[in-house]
Amino acid sequence: MAAEAQPGARRKVVIVGGGFGGLTAARELKDADVDVTLLDPTSHHLFQPLLYQLACGGLSTGECASPIRAAVKRSSNTTVLMARATGLDAERRQITLDRGETLDYDSLIVACGAETSYFGKDEWRDVSFSLKTLNDAVELRNGLYSAYEEAERAEDPAAREQWLTFVVIGGGPTGVELAGELAIIAHDTMKGYFERIQPAKARVILLDAGERVTAAFSEKLSAKVAAYLAALGVTVRQGTRVTAIDAQGVTFQIDGAEERIDARTVVWAAGVQAVGFAKTLAEATGAQTDRAGRVQIGVDLTVPGHPEISAIGDATQVPGPEERPLPGLATVSIQQARHVTKAIRGGATGASTPFKYLDKGALAVVGRGKAVCEIRGHKLSGRPAFFTYLTVHMYYLSGGGPGHRVKVLIDWISARVGDPQNQVIDGRLADS
Repeated sequence: MAAEAQPGARRKVVIVGGGFGGLTAARELKDADVDVTLLDPTSHHLFQPLLYQLACGGLSTGECASPIRAAVKRSSNTTVLMARATGLDAERRQITLDRGETLDYDSLIVACGAETSYFGKDEWRDVSFSLKTLNDAVELRNGLYSAYEEAERAEDPAAREQWLTFVVIGGGPTGVELAGELAIIAHDTMKGYFERIQPAKARVILLDAGERVTAAFSEKLSAKVAAYLAALGVTVRQGTRVTAIDAQGVTFQIDGAEERIDARTVVWAAGVQAVGFAKTLAEATGAQTDRAGRVQIGVDLTVPGHPEISAIGDATQVPGPEERPLPGLATVSIQQARHVTKAIRGGATGASTPFKYLDKGALAVVGRGKAVCEIRGHKLSGRPAFFTYLTVHMYYLSGGGPGHRVKVLIDWISARVGDPQNQVIDGRLADS
């Protein structure tokens, strides 16, 4: 039997996930006549678009992640719990947490997000780096700079070449941005740092299964991205299907033939899947999921048969224009959160009207001061696109207290267009 709110009692809203969608939902309910509980297994809100900068030493952890509690400290009706949602009783309207506690809700907003997917090859997780969480970025940063140190110490030329070979798998924005930054580190940042090796001879190779990188953009902008990468010294291999990853390198198929690249640093940026709670939600409600585990929801963002349960963001699949699923972007999650919370503020348990996504375009930065941008039919590249990219990301950056955006902006511009040796390593500025 479903739990019902007592007469005169404030409605209870539980939000699962402190990403862009979940945090926006909590903020939008700040002055509503509801009690909000925001759940997240970490204590921080992660600004994922800047993770590659953290991984490459351009920014520190505090500039990419901010405390969730700080973000909602002025919301007197919001309680934050660093907890993982592990169970759901949709009939009783109860969430179970990792320590066994239960929370009742009148409205549930699931914004649990996505995690790295290895397409069933989970053993690759142990022999490659990924870039989805704060820990991922820190581990990659440590591995990246350690690779140069290992190359400096290596006596065997073959081993040295392995340490100086960096392979990025996946030609989406994350893979492209990371590959470009790795090339900049090799040719600029590390210049003059070592005695035995020449970092500029390091190889950065981008493997992509598609026909062109950043396929979400037009063919013209994708071509510009490829040209920018080539100018930076990145080797792009299209139409590659990775078949094996081990501690010594990558094996892949291309044009029917098998090839191998020996490398000690391999970064997987090729796929994501819904976080595990999405499966729990589907099993508890009978909702369908796609191959990536994303819950298929209605156009109003509610789970079929459960108007009190809304699901938003990367853990969901909802039809967009021309029936194509909406992309996994922060702007989608934010707009969905506002759609759901508008209905809750109005007294409903969830939205009942169709969600309409306002496409604000796609952006990707490639190299120092260069980017591509496609917004409502307008296509930009080079410096104009870079500053558009910069403006948009600074707008959505949250937390950190007064001056946080300014500090990140200064550090970011310094890393992108200023002194290439002014890099943050382990949270400190490296010596020039």
